[in-house]
Amino acid sequence: MRLSPRDNAFFDLFAAAARNVRDGVGLLSEALDSGADRPSLAAQLKEVEHQGDEHTHEIIRRVNSTFVTPFDREDIYRLASGLDDVLDAVEAALDLMVLYRVVELPTGVGELVDVLNRAAELTADAMPRLRTAGELSDYWIEVNRLENQADQTYRRLLATLFTGEYDALTVVKLKDVVDTMEAAVDGYETVANIVEQIAVKGS
Repeated sequence: MRLSPRDNAFFDLFAAAARNVRDGVGLLSEALDSGADRPSLAAQLKEVEHQGDEHTHEIIRRVNSTFVTPFDREDIYRLASGLDDVLDAVEAALDLMVLYRVVELPTGVGELVDVLNRAAELTADAMPRLRTAGELSDYWIEVNRLENQADQTYRRLLATLFTGEYDALTVVKLKDVVDTMEAAVDGYETVANIVEQIAVKGS
């Protein structure tokens, strides 16, 4: 199934937005190193997040000024918003690490961010191929599998936090960070589901 490429700029914009989110996830991944300069990485990620806002605004501006779009306007809005939500969550996770002055992260956070990295790579690879969304079934199936994997990791992390190893205030701080990372993974699943819906509508 091939979507009508009435305005190729949409595909380029979604590809650029997905690459930008992937860059943000990369900065979060770097911040997991206990020796990392997290305030500096957070500042860089804030700039990436600003760039993401620009991508979103440009997509919306183009929707509003284009008579015929390559797929439903509602889906274009939802997809742009979905990518933006992922990046917002990624930026918030690192910002919380800095604000809370988190030093050590519980075992398992690395696994959660590894899932984020994989979802980011898959999504960045998928967006340029939206023209043939029906051929992206491997993408949304794998992202859904990754989200299920992240759910299991998240539950293990919660169990670790409530073992009594951490004081109550540290538990609250770390849970905020972990919850926000999990929200980013969930966001990638939402993006994959939107791509699947686009493919179904265009089939």
